[in-house]
Amino acid sequence: MSTSVYDWSGTREPATNPKAPTGELCAWLETLTLADIPTDVQERTKDIFLDGLGCAIVGAQLPWSRTAVEVSTRFEGKGERTLIGWGRKVPATTATLLNGTFIQGFELDDFHPRAPLHSASLVIPALLACAEERGGATGAEILLATVAGFEVGPRVGLALRGGQMLSRGWHSGAVFGTHAAASAAGVLLKLDAARFEDAFGLAGTQSAGLMSAQYEAMCKRMHHGFSARNGLFSALMAAGGYTGIKQVFEREYGGFLAMFGEGHDPLPAEISADLGTRWETHSIVLKPYAAMGALHAPLDGIFELMAQKPIAADEVEHIDIEMSHAAYHHGWWELERPVTTIGAQMNVGYAVAAAILDGQAMVKQFAPDRIDRDDIWALIPRIKAHHNPEFDKGGSAVRNTRVTVKMKDGEVRTVFIPVAKTISEPLTREGTVAKFRTLTDGLITAERQQGIIDATLGMETLASIDTLIALLAPPVASPFD
Repeated sequence: MSTSVYDWSGTREPATNPKAPTGELCAWLETLTLADIPTDVQERTKDIFLDGLGCAIVGAQLPWSRTAVEVSTRFEGKGERTLIGWGRKVPATTATLLNGTFIQGFELDDFHPRAPLHSASLVIPALLACAEERGGATGAEILLATVAGFEVGPRVGLALRGGQMLSRGWHSGAVFGTHAAASAAGVLLKLDAARFEDAFGLAGTQSAGLMSAQYEAMCKRMHHGFSARNGLFSALMAAGGYTGIKQVFEREYGGFLAMFGEGHDPLPAEISADLGTRWETHSIVLKPYAAMGALHAPLDGIFELMAQKPIAADEVEHIDIEMSHAAYHHGWWELERPVTTIGAQMNVGYAVAAAILDGQAMVKQFAPDRIDRDDIWALIPRIKAHHNPEFDKGGSAVRNTRVTVKMKDGEVRTVFIPVAKTISEPLTREGTVAKFRTLTDGLITAERQQGIIDATLGMETLASIDTLIALLAPPVASPFD
């Protein structure tokens, strides 16, 4: 198929119902320009993009990532699209799947608190592959398309009432992440509203993600990669004239919100609410810990108590952690040895135990050789979590947490965290760059680090996004080697 097919330039057509949420969203995406996007939104977008690239570099050569690469490329074959950190080319959809898997590879990437998804792992892989597929993409085009993806994904999540998806057992971001990727790729392909409608229909019928993957499965790392791949595929197919479900968000029988929101009263108006005036990109937060987002408030609590007075693990009698419904069901179960890295990163008992013993909750605390040590497993049985219904009253956006530590000498210490610092004190540009350097130190050279930082934070000036892709392509080291 020729390159021109992937850059829609035919007759512009509206969506089937321009006044319905699907149609309104499609029309907004068709006409969106960088001039419409406030400078602070553009700058925050670049921060999130840089953070995602740092996560990809960490994740590219992890053991489960290597398994994913070797198995998938064995049957997918060779291609012409860049695999981050491997010095290897693969097919476009394979690159999207694997690069998304790398970004989500170690629970270090961004999340949206009210509509849980990991935006960088959905949008960046789709755009890098789409840019190479289309050809000639500038940095400004990538920046515009990234904002589109960052704005659409959370709106679809809010229409499904955000954290309720997690409480029901769906991997929320994987379910509505297809639309984030399709939006981003569609903007880069310059789709009209009619073809955006097709892309959303194609994306919605490919949405999935079971949250039981959090306990031990490697595939949890891959869920957002699946959605990135499916979203890109949807946009490419729509650009080529393949049709999807019309009015996919409004359809009562078999529609996206009707099915995934079944019995939970979805909110279709959220799909297009306040487009161009309320910027969800500002709500996307960056992680200071290598753990699932709902564990950040308990970690803040234990670190606050430790700052007040050290906590000796062998003197702890019991630790109780009170959590909201979504956080509890997403982050607590009784651990049994052995546990995989993904299980440790999703479980509040392990995360708090590691934080007490090591004073940190980053890459080394969740490495396989750390997870299986006896000191961790001596402390874990003394940590319990339970659901406090009072913490649900503010809705899924509120993540109240109370941590109570009882020492063997009878001392009881407690702290209440109304919201994680990840949300209340978001990383600044300076903090984002520092995190990128910390994560990638020893994995790539200092010169390559600086090149990626400069290209990403100056993205709108790049004549070609190939400049950044070339910096991402060569092999990287593994944090475990």
